[in-house]
Amino acid sequence: MKRPERPLALTIAGSDSGGGAGIQADLATWAALGVHGTTAITCLTAQNPRTVASVQSVKPAFLLQQLETVHAELPPRAIKTGMLYSAPLIRCVATWYEGLGTDRPPLVVDPVMVSTSGSLLLQPSAIRVLTESLFPLAILITPNLDEAAQLLGHPIQEVDELLPAALELYFRWGRPVLLKGGHLKGARRATDVFFDGENEIELSSPWVKGVATHGTGCTYSAAIAGYLALGLELPVAVEMAKQHISNAIAQSVRIGEHTTLNPFWTD
Repeated sequence: MKRPERPLALTIAGSDSGGGAGIQADLATWAALGVHGTTAITCLTAQNPRTVASVQSVKPAFLLQQLETVHAELPPRAIKTGMLYSAPLIRCVATWYEGLGTDRPPLVVDPVMVSTSGSLLLQPSAIRVLTESLFPLAILITPNLDEAAQLLGHPIQEVDELLPAALELYFRWGRPVLLKGGHLKGARRATDVFFDGENEIELSSPWVKGVATHGTGCTYSAAIAGYLALGLELPVAVEMAKQHISNAIAQSVRIGEHTTLNPFWTD
């Protein structure tokens, strides 16, 4: 009997012991899309939806061993990065990825810097390494408002500032950008802007009240990578991922005293 085949994707990120973000969110997203997820874990965290109590990063040599071992038998069609935490880990990922040569799969870089609860997820000394060694390799970078403000050195406070900021990010690093504006205060819609040098796309969905946003960035970038693994072109993958994250938020579910995204939403 011929068995059905699933495309592979790889997430290089931290583990969320609460299950709402990080590696756990990526794997759930890909399972919902029909993509088999593989992992290279950068950090273990002790966290729940309210706080990140502790972070323990792995050694770069062990991260590299994960990457090489997984890729040897399960080469992915798309890769995403999330929490990379330190400069040595970022350099490890960049060196490994460059070593894949011309056949390397598309790389989505989610520049995870601070958790929704405000905990530091990227050491300040690592930001420059991230932008200089990993951004140039990405098919897409997906900063949220706080991350974009750190990268650009100024805040983004209005919807009409999203496109200029996305253009600034693009021309500064020369890579396609998805600027996520879902955390804009007072906005009635969750608006994001995509720009790749040719295509300028505004993506908007109704704001959903009373739903925790923990894990939205991870889920969004994972969905983009998942659709790339399924063979979609980048602009289409971004639009499909916006639909996915919007529905995952709108159909969120209760877990204990909290809410969490539902990647297995239905029409």
